Amino acid sequence: MGVIKDHPELAVFFCLGAGYLVGKLRVGPITLGGICGTLIVSLLIGAWTKVQVDEDVKTVFFAIFIFALGYMAGPQFFDNLNRRSLRFFALCGIELVCVVGIALGLAKAFDLDVGTASGILAGAATESAVVGTATEAIGKLPDLTADQVNTYQGHVATAYTVCYLFGLVTIVIYTSQLIPMMLRIDLRDASRELWEKMRGGTGGLESDQREALPGMVGRTFLVTFADGARVSDLERRFDRRVTVEAVKRGNRVLTPPPPDFRLTLSDLVLAVGRRANIIEAARVIGPETPAVPGLDTPLSTTQVSLTDKSAAGKTLDALHREHPEFARNGVYVTEVQRGDQVLPATPETTVRRGDVLTLVGARSGLGRLVAKIGSVVKNDTTDFVYLGAGITAGSLLGQVVVTFGDVPLSLGTGGGCLVSGLLFGWFRSRSQTFGAFPPQAATTLKDMGLAVFIACTGLVSGPQAWPLLKEYGALLPFAGIAMVLVPATVSLIVGRKLLKIEAPLLIGAIAGQQCSTPAITSVTQVAQSSVPMLGYTITYALSNFLLPLTGPLLVGILGA
Repeated sequence: MGVIKDHPELAVFFCLGAGYLVGKLRVGPITLGGICGTLIVSLLIGAWTKVQVDEDVKTVFFAIFIFALGYMAGPQFFDNLNRRSLRFFALCGIELVCVVGIALGLAKAFDLDVGTASGILAGAATESAVVGTATEAIGKLPDLTADQVNTYQGHVATAYTVCYLFGLVTIVIYTSQLIPMMLRIDLRDASRELWEKMRGGTGGLESDQREALPGMVGRTFLVTFADGARVSDLERRFDRRVTVEAVKRGNRVLTPPPPDFRLTLSDLVLAVGRRANIIEAARVIGPETPAVPGLDTPLSTTQVSLTDKSAAGKTLDALHREHPEFARNGVYVTEVQRGDQVLPATPETTVRRGDVLTLVGARSGLGRLVAKIGSVVKNDTTDFVYLGAGITAGSLLGQVVVTFGDVPLSLGTGGGCLVSGLLFGWFRSRSQTFGAFPPQAATTLKDMGLAVFIACTGLVSGPQAWPLLKEYGALLPFAGIAMVLVPATVSLIVGRKLLKIEAPLLIGAIAGQQCSTPAITSVTQVAQSSVPMLGYTITYALSNFLLPLTGPLLVGILGA
């Protein structure tokens, strides 16, 4: 162990690897997760070796984590700031009031220090980011000595670990098993019924199912019935929902054929369109034939960020009608991506500014259409200029101190970078031609930033863990359970009785207000549907922003 003590970097990465291995252990539907596993391992290693890790390492990696978190949640967060989502916002308000109130109550009743109370808040709320914001806020309290700061920061990590374990188990079991029983519903049936209602009565797919028949297809036909018809007349007959991409006459292939080109018997025609229209085309053109060598023409695919303000809130069908270039150039929307959600590209799908549309069609047609509705998404490499500017702005914002009475409050580096990430992520989503931060890269930096921060915190806090457990051993599990059940139960009652939220959405929203990925994973497995995710994403985005701010708030109140 002397090697680990002399080389902190070795200790950090050992804790990451071993912690994520521990996090894979499964008991029924519950796994600890890599972050909790890393904290457990790092506390043990820290208590054993008393390794020292530079405080700046924690600050840097936490800033990276919290900015990436905000960047990913920003578009969805601001998109949900509308009247339709107000009822879900009430659930987040319930969560905030309950967890802060319970933490303050426990602190006063049991004379808890600021570190232990903050750790209880972070762990019971299963929000790892609170560990960082609270730890940072404790370090800025003016009346504490260096030893007191280290001790209280160690208490944050220890209390978080114990409360997180009990809070995690409680929220998973409560949302996926107990709430459906209390509501007397079969979550699978309720989710499927709600999905069919939302889709206008059409059957929904299970979570592991995909459409067997793609919506857009290309087929070749032998001209039998359309002798003498011009290409433009043929396309106009189908209201330009079918486009003729190529015609083969003998050894000659026209790609694409001129609009006034007249078809003759035995011509081979390549038509592209949606399946229902292509089936109808066979009755007009002639029988379908096998694929013809030399007749196939490649179609280009591009992702376009919808920046046209006039298109926001309209259906894809309305977008097609207002932009005849879709039909004229044979361009089709095959997918709509909103944040990290992929939506079906049906005519009834409503698009919003910042949505990413996947367009398929001839390259020349794509270019003309893109210029009218948006811009090509550039998301291949990370724009470190934008990333660096965002974290810098967040760090500066975190240094601003606002005094309420005698209580100095500041966002700190963590809170500042979270706000900055939300704004920079939202601003990027407006056009997506600058500030690229690919989802895979953002997820990697987010996970690694938090994991390294947690490992550093656990290593430094290890020596204080055992004394705290001996002093408050029974209180911590109780707090972890109570701080989950109280806000979740209040939200359940308010959500059903007052807000009239549908049961599957409400269950997902309760998991989201707790920022619990394991809980929503378990809920969707029980539901065998992604419908609860619709409620989860709204409260999750808001709680991801608000819960980390409760750390400095609690520290400021208790430290005053």
